[in-house]
Amino acid sequence: MILASQSPRRKELLGFITSDFRVIPAVGEEKVPAGASPEETVLLLSRQKAEEIFSDHKGEIIIAADTIVSIDGEILGKPRNETHAFEMLRKLSGRTHSVFTGVCVIFGDGKIENFAKETKVEFYELSDAEINAYIATGDPMDKAGAYGIQEKGAANVKGIVGDFYNVMGLPVGKLARSLRGQI
Repeated sequence: MILASQSPRRKELLGFITSDFRVIPAVGEEKVPAGASPEETVLLLSRQKAEEIFSDHKGEIIIAADTIVSIDGEILGKPRNETHAFEMLRKLSGRTHSVFTGVCVIFGDGKIENFAKETKVEFYELSDAEINAYIATGDPMDKAGAYGIQEKGAANVKGIVGDFYNVMGLPVGKLARSLRGQI
C-alpha cells in the first residue's frame, strides 16, 4: 500500500488504519478546470495524485488525498506568505466555513474509489493581534485555509459539524471502510 502524500498528518492518520504502507508523494502539476466546485476540485486533485503514483506501481493499493477550505464559494489553499495567511484568517474569523477532503483509492486491480467529505468549521471572532500571534508561530503556513485544527489553530475553533479527521486531511472512518478486506 502506498500513500501518495508527503503530509505528516496524512501519514499519521493512515497509521490509525494500518502500519503496512509506504510513502511516495505525487509531484505532478495539479490541474483543475476553471469553475470547479470545492468538491469537484478535491475529487479531481486526489485522483490525479493517485493515478500518477499508480502508473509506476500497478498492482499496489494507492491512496491519495487533497484538502481545501472554502468560504463564500472561494477556495482557500495554502497561503503564499504571511500577508495571504492573514487575509485568509480574517475571512474565517467569526464565521463558518467548509473543509473538503477528496480521497482516491486505486486498488491493485485498477478499481478506483474516489470520494469527498465535507466538514463545517466555525471560528471564534479573532482580533488582528490574535491572527498575527498565530501566524508568528509558523503553524498556518503549510495548511489549507492557513490553520491546523490539530495544532495551535485549535484555539480558534468554536465548533465543528462532521469528521474531525477530515479537517486534518484524511477522513479515517470512511477510508477504513473503503479498505475493508484489503488490509
